[in-house]
Amino acid sequence: MDKPLNQDDLLYLEQRLGRVHARQRLGIEKEHEAQVFGQGLNFFHPENSRLAAWLIGSVLKVTGTYWRGEKNAARVTVRHNKVRSDDIPKSFSGFTILHLSDLHVDISQGAMQSVAKLIPKLKYDICVLTGDYRGLTFGPVENTLRGLGEIAELVTAPIFGILGNHDSISMLPGMERLGIRVLLNETETLARHDERIHLAGIDDAHFYRADNIEKVALDIPHDEFSILLSHTPEIYRQATHADFSLMLSGHTHGGQICLPGSVPITLDSVLPRRLGSGPWVHHKMQGYTSVGAGTAIVPVRFNCVPEITLHRLEAE
Repeated sequence: MDKPLNQDDLLYLEQRLGRVHARQRLGIEKEHEAQVFGQGLNFFHPENSRLAAWLIGSVLKVTGTYWRGEKNAARVTVRHNKVRSDDIPKSFSGFTILHLSDLHVDISQGAMQSVAKLIPKLKYDICVLTGDYRGLTFGPVENTLRGLGEIAELVTAPIFGILGNHDSISMLPGMERLGIRVLLNETETLARHDERIHLAGIDDAHFYRADNIEKVALDIPHDEFSILLSHTPEIYRQATHADFSLMLSGHTHGGQICLPGSVPITLDSVLPRRLGSGPWVHHKMQGYTSVGAGTAIVPVRFNCVPEITLHRLEAE
């Protein structure tokens, strides 16, 4: 945050989250938002390092691959994922979720142009955003909200979102003015006829460690289908044992710069590599980690195609 919240937005946050939670989250963010070492689940945070960005960019430019990587980063595709489960109510069979992650809208203009062309062609019942809307992890949020608003205007269904490690809690009032229901350790129940599923979202678990799975799981019946939105898949164990049926995440970018065969050099995460991108299963919980649409640190991709995703629920 480069400037304090205005009083109206601060009051909005305190009413939405409670005074203690709002002040606590703002304080943690102010202390740690640009920290390179320590804090969070892993020790080194390259997204906060200007030196890391300069070094990677310089190497790519010297080798003549930087501009090819830029073109790759702008070619967003639509991926399809089927979620089959006995717990999905019959009336929700065919229910489709548009999943957008890691947009980094203010620094990923080419990718956002591709996303803007793709969204109007798609059919879905709700849209979920799994965090990282801002390019940097600190500084102004106005351009981010403006770019996010341009994407939100194209979406023709209810939008639910969470925050990622690049995002500021100060964005919440602006996001909700855009019509995005931000789930900060909160749950929504979606009903069709006399059947229902549950959609929960947690605050950033990777860097700010502000997640509270116990709270969001508390009021969800363990035998009903439930979806957890978490920016990072790193909390897959906690989510599994909290009886969530499906977890949708992002954060890893699938590696963003990968070796041939889509083998990531790093996922910037503490988790098994099989959870780094695409669909996966841990015990009874299904999961999906989006490689994201935008880019971070450097605006390039290699052997890692950016995506937006359609998840189709199918009752068995």
